[in-house]
Amino acid sequence: MKELRGLGVALVTPFQDNGEIDVQAVHRLVQHCIVGGVDYLVVLGTTGEPATLSDVEKKAIVKEVIAANAGRLPLVIGIGGNNTRAVVECLKQTDLEPFEAVLSVSPYYNRPTQEGIIKHYQALSQATTKPIVIYNVPSRTGSNILPETVIRIAYSCPNICGIKEASADINQVKRIIQGKPERFAVISGDDGTALDTILAGGIGVISVLGQGLPELFSKLVQLGLEDRKQEAKAVEEQLLPGIDLIFEEGNPAGIKALLHFKKVCGTSVRLPLVPATDSLRNRIDQYLGTLAPVRS
Repeated sequence: MKELRGLGVALVTPFQDNGEIDVQAVHRLVQHCIVGGVDYLVVLGTTGEPATLSDVEKKAIVKEVIAANAGRLPLVIGIGGNNTRAVVECLKQTDLEPFEAVLSVSPYYNRPTQEGIIKHYQALSQATTKPIVIYNVPSRTGSNILPETVIRIAYSCPNICGIKEASADINQVKRIIQGKPERFAVISGDDGTALDTILAGGIGVISVLGQGLPELFSKLVQLGLEDRKQEAKAVEEQLLPGIDLIFEEGNPAGIKALLHFKKVCGTSVRLPLVPATDSLRNRIDQYLGTLAPVRS
């Protein structure tokens, strides 16, 4: 999966103060990422608040991201849920031509068994020929996809081509890498363990902070892929405080606060989320002031 090698970012959905989608900010965000060296964009991932978007709004976001990108970077679309039949129908009804792959989160809330998770992804695999990337994020779904389950899915579903692994368990990442088919890609879904995942054999990261600090995060990823560990660790030390800050009050409140200081979009999120507090915003501003310009 060469197209998804490097730094991908899970785009936020910018809102105006009145709660409507901020189309101009969508275009600024995409441009900010492209200029900053991002390798591909993920639309309607968890960071994009899809749970609070109507179907009409989702289509509008997809349309605007495609227009703003103008074919410059590969695109990935998030299509997932805890109703297998509904996800299958969505895959069949969505025009997937503009996208390199579909990112599909493990069923949440239902807390299925490992066998249920396998059958869920097998059903998705049969619904489309488009490459599918599994998304394992136990902190949000309430269940963990075990390494042996990932490996079974990988071997039984030819078009399931990788996993966004956000368990933050590097030992789990290593077990997947050791047992997976060669064609199957492991992508970090956790900013804090992105470098460790890459050094263990992963092909990159789908990042949240990467859209706020694309130059610096891209540098981290490239150094990791080149196995330049000491240099990569030095960059990671600069990023770790920012990672802690943007997740302190939940995602995407923190990253939207950071993007506000970058003059990309506003801080508005949709209930039940609330914007970052003044205290957090001030600390994010102070953190940004400590960062030196990125040298190539």
